[in-house]
Amino acid sequence: QVQVEESGGGLVQAGETLKLSCSISGKTATIVNMNWFRQAPEKQREFVATIDRDGRTFYADSIKGRFTISRDKANNIMSLRMTDLRPEDTAVYYCNANLVAGPPSWGQGTQVTVSS
Repeated sequence: QVQVEESGGGLVQAGETLKLSCSISGKTATIVNMNWFRQAPEKQREFVATIDRDGRTFYADSIKGRFTISRDKANNIMSLRMTDLRPEDTAVYYCNANLVAGPPSWGQGTQVTVSS
């Protein structure tokens, strides 16, 4: 079992930078990859970024070049650094861990609001 918890959300103005963190606990050796998703009001949850156990990353086109995903295995933290934020980035951001076996672990989410 793995538990994840997001933090770092807030209200920022367009063009500013924000860094989200996801603290990880439990059987971290069973994690295959970790991901950020987001869900804007009245929209479906969408993929943002992923990082696998070897550090390889992949990003959604909408945020490519602006967001950077990273993982500090020693401290069990995954991060999402978001630069040049836009109003359309406003959403609840969720941390997710896909495991070797069993259902994925999800956090409760952290709200990011970008004002124009």
